[in-house]
Amino acid sequence: MASHQPSGESRTILGRSSYGEHLRIGEILRKETVGGILLLVATVAALIWANSPASESYFNIRDFSFGYEPWHLDLTVGAWAADGLLAIFFFLVGLELKKEFVAGDLRQVSKAIVPVAAAFGGVVVPALIYVAVNLISGSDGLRGWAIPTATDIAFALAVLAVISSHLPSALRIFLLTLAVVDDLIAITIIALFYSENVNATMLFLMLVPLAAFTALVQRAPRFFGTRRWPFWAFLAPLAIAVWVLMHASGVHATVAGVLLGFAVPVLRRSADGKALPHDEEKPGLAEIFEHRFRPISTGFAVPVFAFFSAGVAIGGIHGLGRVLTDPVAIGIILGLVVGKPIGVLLTTWALTTVTKARLDDSVKWVDLTGIGILAGIGFTVSLLVNDLSFEVGSAHNDDAKVAILAASVLAAVLASILLTIRNRRYAVLEAAERLDADNNGIPDVFEEGQQDKGR
Repeated sequence: MASHQPSGESRTILGRSSYGEHLRIGEILRKETVGGILLLVATVAALIWANSPASESYFNIRDFSFGYEPWHLDLTVGAWAADGLLAIFFFLVGLELKKEFVAGDLRQVSKAIVPVAAAFGGVVVPALIYVAVNLISGSDGLRGWAIPTATDIAFALAVLAVISSHLPSALRIFLLTLAVVDDLIAITIIALFYSENVNATMLFLMLVPLAAFTALVQRAPRFFGTRRWPFWAFLAPLAIAVWVLMHASGVHATVAGVLLGFAVPVLRRSADGKALPHDEEKPGLAEIFEHRFRPISTGFAVPVFAFFSAGVAIGGIHGLGRVLTDPVAIGIILGLVVGKPIGVLLTTWALTTVTKARLDDSVKWVDLTGIGILAGIGFTVSLLVNDLSFEVGSAHNDDAKVAILAASVLAAVLASILLTIRNRRYAVLEAAERLDADNNGIPDVFEEGQQDKGR
């Protein structure tokens, strides 16, 4: 139930979450931080190999093709990583987004509207900057307009881990939600604008295994974990069929991951199919799947994709000079480093102005500026959109990769400087969120929040 503000008080936004949400987000962020470190290692390894005397072997492996051609699956190793492994990543995006809006704090419109709107602002403004740069220069690279719209949460959290930021839970939840919604917007853009020669028949056929997957996963309480029903033996082939048919339809196969994630129920269900109240100690199937698939995504799928996508022959000083004159690269750098924070801040400011709300006392505009800059670390999805926009190995594609890396590093450095300056304040807030004077297992500030809601 939404809290009622006393007469004369303005409504606050970006306040402290519930304790259950605080714990859940903390666990997710710890796992993503490890994934971010692996992502950085994979990226550095790819760049070193691609610019070493043995670079030819890297590109030979990346471009090696294998698969069953009649099913349109004769793909390069790089394409398998982008189309196949990233589907696991987007499956988790679908799970996380659905859980957030069904059982998380964001089921309350008042809490969801700010990070969701900020995500849209952080997509629109970078895209407009990119388009403006390329239109003014007369570039032929307009197809890459969506490259600077993405935020890489794993990379961003790895940066937070390196600078040891004590970022308050409200800002962590804001960043995570913004990034997840950002990913959903990105996959929607991919489905609508980067699908070519769509085969309606294959797309229609894809709905058959998707419907079967949905029906079976909804009946999980009866069959999941029982010996007489090998549940995974039914789900896995259906999920693969959805992915294969989606790929054959011409719509990017990662969209299948999101659809499958949306199909998984968040709330636990009884044997007769009725939804049960959300219980943190008895997770629903979406949370069970998340625990099982997140290590695969963060520990293998995303790092492998980054390894085969980030490798680019920079070409020394001459190559860097070409990048700095390519409107595609300039648009990406400006879009991520400048457009992201402007979009996030401008949208949040507009919401507070229109609704006459104010930021919670624990959050300042300088903090949101740091988060906005951190959101400019666009890596995984930006690399994916780049490969969909320009032919792999083309000048625009290579320049865009260098620009994505440069912009992500620049955004990371700028955000680190700003957030480090604020770290002392964050440490005080974090200490308050840990204080449990009555030793009942729940920090006092979260108990006070629950009492305020009950008034």
